Amino acid sequence: MKKLIFLSVICLGFTKSDFRPVHIFMIGDSTMSNKQKKEIPEYGWGQVLQHFFNDSVIVENHAKNGRSSKSFIDEGRWEKVISKVKKGDYIFIQFGHNDSKPDTARYTRPFTTYKRNLEKYIKETEEKGAIPILFTSIVRRHFNEAGTLTDTHGDYIPAVQQVAEENEVYFIDMEVKTKTLVEKMGPEKSKQLYLYFEPGIYPQRPKGANDNTHLSQLGAFMIAGLAVEEMKELEIPVTKYLISK
Repeated sequence: MKKLIFLSVICLGFTKSDFRPVHIFMIGDSTMSNKQKKEIPEYGWGQVLQHFFNDSVIVENHAKNGRSSKSFIDEGRWEKVISKVKKGDYIFIQFGHNDSKPDTARYTRPFTTYKRNLEKYIKETEEKGAIPILFTSIVRRHFNEAGTLTDTHGDYIPAVQQVAEENEVYFIDMEVKTKTLVEKMGPEKSKQLYLYFEPGIYPQRPKGANDNTHLSQLGAFMIAGLAVEEMKELEIPVTKYLISK
């Protein structure tokens, strides 16, 4: 009886606000970001990731269209994210699509400025006691005559892997995972993963779309699923909160 009273007193000392869910903070570009109503039917894979986890995890998606590893920092977006991070949280980092853009606001060199930006994210994440995970960019749907995908990311992919190895952090090669999926589906069926629709279907997109970079809702869910599969393979602790294991 005394033990029960003691436990009751302990429990009364805690409130719901004392139990903070694990947070996954996502930083990246348009292939990951949440979309506005005017952008539908475009989705980012970070937009649907919450559906894979139970209430012990909160996904905060800070990815933004058009951003590179450089512009995300320069615009103050990283500062906003890292200020909210707590011990035991996760930072999902996926840049590269826009780092090769020639404008000075976004361009980085793969093995110098790009690497340094990724290292900054890792260092400041770990200083908070949080866990960084590096992701390569998802593949663009650019088929060649042989029916395979052409490389559009160049050295930005091996640069991510190099940073992960040098800093001993989790690494998920989404380019390889998505390339395998898209090539398996083939040139025609793989359009379902991207933004392909006729004019007049969506009032907010009256001209239709033939987009080999950005994702449909199906594509977002399938690619988020690939990321989750790889996280399970790596036995990343946050996977214990997946709805389906």
